[in-house]
Amino acid sequence: MDIKEYENYHERKEHSRQTFPYNTYLCSMPLDFSEVPMHWHDEMEIIYIKKGRGMVSVEFDERIVSGGEFVVVLPGQLHGIRSVPGESVEYENILFRPEILYGRKDDGLRQDFFNPLFQMKIVIPAFYGEGVPGYWEIKEVLDGCDSICKEPVEGYELLLKSRLYLLIYHLCQTSGQRGRVKNSRPHEEMKLVLKYVELHYMEKITIADMAEVSGFSASHFMKYFKQNMGQSFIDYLNDYRLTMASRMLVASEASVLSIAQEVGIDNMSYFNRVFKRKFGMTPRDFRKVNENRNL
Repeated sequence: MDIKEYENYHERKEHSRQTFPYNTYLCSMPLDFSEVPMHWHDEMEIIYIKKGRGMVSVEFDERIVSGGEFVVVLPGQLHGIRSVPGESVEYENILFRPEILYGRKDDGLRQDFFNPLFQMKIVIPAFYGEGVPGYWEIKEVLDGCDSICKEPVEGYELLLKSRLYLLIYHLCQTSGQRGRVKNSRPHEEMKLVLKYVELHYMEKITIADMAEVSGFSASHFMKYFKQNMGQSFIDYLNDYRLTMASRMLVASEASVLSIAQEVGIDNMSYFNRVFKRKFGMTPRDFRKVNENRNL
């Protein structure tokens, strides 16, 4: 189970063929899950809060986002979501690949607008709420996309595509630093590390492995990771595995033992102990509590 499967198995609305990669799905925290670990992907993502409040992090800038507000995540940006303790949040994820908007390779729009935006050569806000330039215009576009997808008619892809062009226009209008390349280099090693964990968490992973992935010495890697993530790599890896296990307990009928092994934990006693420490109950009790939820 990767991050996308973890987050969207609950409800995924396919709005097109493979040639039109635009998808939305609804999530609720903590009903569906308590967090989405830091990750990145090649799609553009918009996290649109529908109700309540949640904590959203983009490139290690974490903020509380409330109903009606949204977060724009460009391709390749690190981001994660977690619930505010004691509160719930419902949000819509909108995902599409930039290629959906491209024309010819030498298309002037691609060179002048799409590439600078998607390659982060212009700086735009990530968090949008009242008072942020472009908020109302972009919100109207997003609401329009929802309306189109709610009752799609023949040719709705054309309507969606026109809305996405309008979205890009308004995003570019919010940039006050056009032409200045944003320096995202400090996070490149972290992106390699987190992607490796996402793809290999079910396998044995050592500090030496991650030092090699990041290009650091083992000691420098451990210091680098803790400075950026606020916890040791081993603690992060264990937490990641438990988060994935919690999702599998609800999403499948596999035994607790097989789930523990699937997330890379072979010692059943240890798995039960650390799971209870994180979630306040045993894996079996966690499954029982959640079995009646419509996930």
